[in-house]
Amino acid sequence: MTYRDTGRDNNFNLLRMLAATGVLVSHAYPISLGPQASEPLSLSLKGLSLGSLCVMIFFAISGFFIARSFDRTSSLRRFLRARALRLFPGLFVALFLTVLVGASLTTAGSSAYWAQVPSYLLRNATLFFPRYDLPGVFADTPFGPAINGSLWTLSYEVLCYSGVVLCGLLGLLSRPRLFLLWAGGFALLYGVTIVGDLHIRIEKLVTLALPFTTGMALWVWRDQIALSPRLAALGGAVAAASWPTPIFLPVFTIALSYAVFVIGQTRLPWALAYNRLGDYSYGTYIYAFPIQQLLVASGVSLPLWNMTLALPMTLLCAVLSWHLIEAPALRWKSPGRYRGTEIAPRRSALRS
Repeated sequence: MTYRDTGRDNNFNLLRMLAATGVLVSHAYPISLGPQASEPLSLSLKGLSLGSLCVMIFFAISGFFIARSFDRTSSLRRFLRARALRLFPGLFVALFLTVLVGASLTTAGSSAYWAQVPSYLLRNATLFFPRYDLPGVFADTPFGPAINGSLWTLSYEVLCYSGVVLCGLLGLLSRPRLFLLWAGGFALLYGVTIVGDLHIRIEKLVTLALPFTTGMALWVWRDQIALSPRLAALGGAVAAASWPTPIFLPVFTIALSYAVFVIGQTRLPWALAYNRLGDYSYGTYIYAFPIQQLLVASGVSLPLWNMTLALPMTLLCAVLSWHLIEAPALRWKSPGRYRGTEIAPRRSALRS
């Protein structure tokens, strides 16, 4: 199986959208019933929820394409500009909109509410010290006052971007053999997190960096690693066999990340049609949580109803965000050249 060489000839936009929808479905349980509620999938995957799997999918795809972006960008400045244009315009608008909606919902006084808005906007816009609540908003919901609990992953994604920058500046992205040093060092760090008791933020970073690094490896070693449904099935079997062992999570994560790329490159004409619409996954991800909280605050108490009502509302916001904010912003990366997700091999194609 070979890498498709244009953005309209693979399934990654659709996979990202399905992953964002999966996060919405997963969040419906704790948002509707409280943080202690577990969605059904977590009972069979050692606590891994559907949302966790979907975030892994995001990070795996991101690792590949961010590494590709740096490897093919003429300057660090252009790379950083491209990443900022992808993340921040949509995020800023979502934050301002949630502040405006929150102002109509707050049970606190107007002055108390607006006094906290600058802190809310600044901390969430800078990603690394997110603030999830505003005075008097969603205070009585089962999950608690978090307005947008999905934003926590964005800081980890940016940290993973910094790993790509470091690898790129050291020349590892264009030297497959040297990249082994990075992969080996990361494997050692991951092992330390398994046996050690590190800070929770470090553990989360390493957990999310594993699918991201797997995606990076698939870019760097695209001429050496075969994409094969049989290998994907074998990876799934190995992961299943490792379920009783402490290495289940890393084995499962790598197998899942590899399978994502096999599926992403499988030619499915009905799936390719999605690429004509747009990339609505980011908007779905950043708008779903506040919409789901709003529904619960309005009296929607069952997870199934939360999913059913939140999905079309979130999709509407995502479509508007893409066409009015995100896509116009992306044109500033290279005016006139943005064409969505693209893949091209180093020489010809990844061997089958």
